[in-house]
Amino acid sequence: MADLLRDTFSAITEGKAVSRETALLLARYPDQPKLWAAADRLRRRFQGDYFHLCAIISARSGACSEDCRFCAQSARYRTGAPVYAMIDPDEAMRVAHSSAACGAERISLVTSGRAADKAALPHFSVLYEQIRQETKLELCASMGLLDEEMARQLTAMGVSRYHCNLETCARRFNEICTTHTWQEKVETLKTAAKTGMSLCSGGIIGMGESMEDRIELALELRALGIRSIPVNIHTPIPGTPLGQLKPLPLNDVLSAVALFRFLNPEAVIRMAGGRQQLGADQYRCFAAGANGAIVGNYLTTQGNPAAQDIARLREMG
Repeated sequence: MADLLRDTFSAITEGKAVSRETALLLARYPDQPKLWAAADRLRRRFQGDYFHLCAIISARSGACSEDCRFCAQSARYRTGAPVYAMIDPDEAMRVAHSSAACGAERISLVTSGRAADKAALPHFSVLYEQIRQETKLELCASMGLLDEEMARQLTAMGVSRYHCNLETCARRFNEICTTHTWQEKVETLKTAAKTGMSLCSGGIIGMGESMEDRIELALELRALGIRSIPVNIHTPIPGTPLGQLKPLPLNDVLSAVALFRFLNPEAVIRMAGGRQQLGADQYRCFAAGANGAIVGNYLTTQGNPAAQDIARLREMG
């Protein structure tokens, strides 16, 4: 056990992939702060000190037909989440300009629902074009399940990356959602890749899963070749079936982030929704393997002021 970290680090730098068995041993490593520090060294080795910032625009909110047990936007739960079919374009551009001003590289239009309403695509096209004309932001989309026709329409609008979280590992997915499948999400990612978009996919930790389940998710993302992996920390939302869960302890978050780095050394590990629950300790994630973040607000929860994030990240180098 004493040589596990050293040997695993060396193997990764030699191009060898960490096995499931080794990852489980790392999860039980008796000195977890050393694991976090080693993950930070891996981050520096493979990613340098460049930090990746992105932002999202909640383009359609609420009234979702799906039953994801964590989500405030499902029409099946009473959560008080905003409901609208299309964001006001002026508000969307305000978010885009403020995101660009704080250093974000990418921005995503995110829509609630099983899949985007194809009748709304012309409106999205106009908004994407305005963002392209007025900012230098790269364009992303997160619009649920995707078919090839819609994927090609998005790429024609200039969308270069598609986001679809797996949420949790395949073996647990039915405990989290029953109205669509894990495999449908995988097929969406493959469809997006087929039409030339790069992929962004991760999950949510803190929904009652084990560390072994988190390792399984990280392995599944690796098998799909994902190079942008958002890690969300579950925010218990009253009215949802998972609303009574306790927030994940900080040490569990840091260890999960570190293991995602060990298993995906060449990916951007991007802290996303829920990190604000950790207060000032959230920035410790960026010394445990993470090298990216979503700035600004999320879909139904408030994020940090962007200026605060930028100041702290600059302090960290």
